[in-house]
Amino acid sequence: MPMSLDEASAHMAATEPRFALGTATIRGEALPVFVNAPQNLRALQAWGATVRPADADFIVFEDERLTYSAWMGETARLAAGLVALGVKPGERVAVAMRNYPEYLTLMLAISGIGAVAVLINAWWTTEELDYAFSDSGAKLVFADGPRAERILPFAAEKGLRIILLRDGAPADLERYESVLAAPGAAMPEPEIDPDSDFAVMYSSGTTGHPKGVALTHRGACQAVWSWYFTLSLGPLMVEAPPAPKPQAVLCATPLFHVTATHPIFLLSIPLAAKFVMMRKWDGEEAVRVIERESVTRFLGVPTMSADLAEAAKRMGRTLPTLTSLGAGGAKRPGAQVAQQQEAFPHAAVASGWGMTETNALGIGIQGADYVARPEAAGRLYPPIQKLKIADDQSRALPPNTLGEICVKSATLMRCYLNKPEATAEAIRDGWLHTGDLGMVDEEGYVTILDRKKNIIIRGGENISCLEVEGALYRHPAVFEAAVFPIPDERLGEGVGAAVQITAPVTAAELSAFLSGHLASFKHPVRYWMQEGPLLRGATDKIDRRAIRAACLAEKVGA
Repeated sequence: MPMSLDEASAHMAATEPRFALGTATIRGEALPVFVNAPQNLRALQAWGATVRPADADFIVFEDERLTYSAWMGETARLAAGLVALGVKPGERVAVAMRNYPEYLTLMLAISGIGAVAVLINAWWTTEELDYAFSDSGAKLVFADGPRAERILPFAAEKGLRIILLRDGAPADLERYESVLAAPGAAMPEPEIDPDSDFAVMYSSGTTGHPKGVALTHRGACQAVWSWYFTLSLGPLMVEAPPAPKPQAVLCATPLFHVTATHPIFLLSIPLAAKFVMMRKWDGEEAVRVIERESVTRFLGVPTMSADLAEAAKRMGRTLPTLTSLGAGGAKRPGAQVAQQQEAFPHAAVASGWGMTETNALGIGIQGADYVARPEAAGRLYPPIQKLKIADDQSRALPPNTLGEICVKSATLMRCYLNKPEATAEAIRDGWLHTGDLGMVDEEGYVTILDRKKNIIIRGGENISCLEVEGALYRHPAVFEAAVFPIPDERLGEGVGAAVQITAPVTAAELSAFLSGHLASFKHPVRYWMQEGPLLRGATDKIDRRAIRAACLAEKVGA
């Protein structure tokens, strides 16, 4: 008889050695863990070699193909080269580039020698990149041409060493190939503490500048093993399990986000999945790639799954190899769930919620459950996480009561880099206070309804309202600014701004001014200009919610 999720979870943990459970003391607290999971990313990579043919394609990028053994060989050559450059355990090495196969090699080589990969947003401007290098302290950076050109203006001042790859310019920089050790070089194997950092990834929050999230080897490996565990439960929960088939995952989201690095890339290692990369998102090209490479899993932001469904419809395709169509980073509009399930009848439409701070682990839902509950975020991924819906005093609330979503597990970040107060505010008594507001029903399904955090989620990309406001205030004609989310049919949310001006200025002029300070995806797509002060609340603070409501109702200047 098919088992329930809880029954299957208990059975798998009790009978399958890969998923045996125990406890580990992490930052002073005993937490449940998979005791036989790899303890660091170097061990995860080595484990992957035991579950797939050495000569099978692993990385596919356009007309380039790399087997798993060849990838491990290049990782070893790069790791040995980094050691030869003098990179020490704990030292931070930045990666600033678009998605290329070398990104995966860099992640595993840097972390494999106990150093820390600083994965920097490739869309950032020179000013934003300057902040990230000041914050992280990285002195060595691997960059493609466009990112190298943005880094050069402050490279000498910060003493940066830039290693260039792929793109030809700037031509006088050191090249990636020059760092690689000789073919056949052995992978260095320094001791790695599971609770040491493997990466710093930047997450936009409410304080203006993005926060560097320090993620540990144990946190990443336990998150990967949690998804691996959950996917392994499937055959226990159906009457007639389908025959297993080769796995292939399509990556079209940027590798400086946890959606791409963790449940797409790192999870592909234990799943023995082929990892297929796209240079740039395009729905019709994605359809062709999925067909050509027999892709079984796709996970992107909700706009991508919507684009894919529209493209497949135009092209008359149903993509029968696709078994999972996931969306993360933002909420998929409820109406699209049934539409996409109809468009791809062989795939389970799925959704996930997680954060950089949790190594992307969190809540998920798929298939018939999701079609029946299209507004739900899902249930907690078993079996090592805990969930609490809390009031403002961090007390647990009963089911069906609105509160802040809090999670606790071995996958939580170590800290926000250089921000002890923000860390202490986010993690209290071992619980991560996510800033998202929601409720959980008696069956464990979580619905996210709002968020405390003052951010805009544009197509899965977090944008700090305060960061955009801070940039607007630099313009001499701007006296006050309030930034807020506005509806966007394709991206979910866009950036809107109400601005009190002291001199004539156009929206185009403001956008041109912002180009030197903010990445283009953070620019307001709609401005409301006025000469008088912005709306205020009872405490004389700018009332962002009231301003947003008035702007969308067109009750203020346009």
